[in-house]
Amino acid sequence: MDIVRPLEDWLMGYVSRDTVLWVEIFCLVLAALVLGFLVNKMILALESRAGRSKTVWDDALLAALRKPAVWLVWVVGVNFAAALLARRTGSEWYDYIVHGNRLAVIFLVALFALNLIKRAENNLVDPEYIQEPMDETTVRALGKLLKASVVITAVLIAMQLLGYSISGVLAFGGIGGLAVGFAAKDLLANFFGGLMIYLDRPFAVGEWVRSPDKEIEGTVEDIGWRLTRIRTFDKRPLYVPNAIFNTISLENPSRMYNRRIRETVGVRYDDIASVPAIVEEIRAMLRAHEAIDQGQTLIVNFNGFGPSSLDIFVYTFTKTINWIEFHSVKQDVLLKISDIIASHDAEIAFPTTTVHLAGGDGDPEPGAGIDKGDPR
Repeated sequence: MDIVRPLEDWLMGYVSRDTVLWVEIFCLVLAALVLGFLVNKMILALESRAGRSKTVWDDALLAALRKPAVWLVWVVGVNFAAALLARRTGSEWYDYIVHGNRLAVIFLVALFALNLIKRAENNLVDPEYIQEPMDETTVRALGKLLKASVVITAVLIAMQLLGYSISGVLAFGGIGGLAVGFAAKDLLANFFGGLMIYLDRPFAVGEWVRSPDKEIEGTVEDIGWRLTRIRTFDKRPLYVPNAIFNTISLENPSRMYNRRIRETVGVRYDDIASVPAIVEEIRAMLRAHEAIDQGQTLIVNFNGFGPSSLDIFVYTFTKTINWIEFHSVKQDVLLKISDIIASHDAEIAFPTTTVHLAGGDGDPEPGAGIDKGDPR
């Protein structure tokens, strides 16, 4: 690099014999390796000390810096020794070594920025690091945009240092973008579909989604710029192009406030006199149940005459939205309803059929319908 050129000139004037040059090259490489080792130890010590502080951003900064800093010392030291050797021997590789040194510095600075962005993403969504974690989907989207910006910037700077015209590249990108747009319209549709997901946030990573229009149901695992990965309930991965979400309706059960219990319980026609008391007792039981949300609609009514039962309609909401816990609450409610019905000497009805056979006076005659002449 240009900042070490004066040091190279001084060493070139100091060294006059090849044997001394090789010794010096060896010493420079060894010094670079030792210095990199010392830098690594120093940053590790600082990380250990920063781990005892209340803030987490110093930890993220040091963790992101350690590897790029060590590699920077090693690469610059080794390249410096190689450049000195190339100048002393008159090799044409000197210019390539200088360019390689510059590219290495750009790459390592970009690596530091990418590591810092990654650590910042983890800190912002982890409740152990921050009291009010941010939405993971938003954080990941911003992280991807920042990472893309870092990579593009690093590539443009590298091209500029290598002597390429950035204005020409940008002009070519503007013209080529039209052709690429026509050739990759599906890819662009998925990209903008992903962008809309990040902006509208109809769902986030970890939420349960389902579509009544498509056979899509499961837990969101990852939202990419082209695909969204959903883990179905039979544990298979489902990859959905983001453009699909612009054309279908989508449910997000993870954002429900309550879960609903909607059941029809039938009792026998013989127990019609007990129905009013059964209805009132079921309603009182639900009013007193600690897992039922009393701020939501609660209905218990005799609802109609069924084919073989008197139907009691039960409609209420649980406080929990957890699927497993909801079924435990529902089981408890149904068993208590069964106990209430039994306490009134009534029974839960099941489908039955009564057959009336017509006789002389409306009653069937003994032996009616039997052929007495039949020996069987």
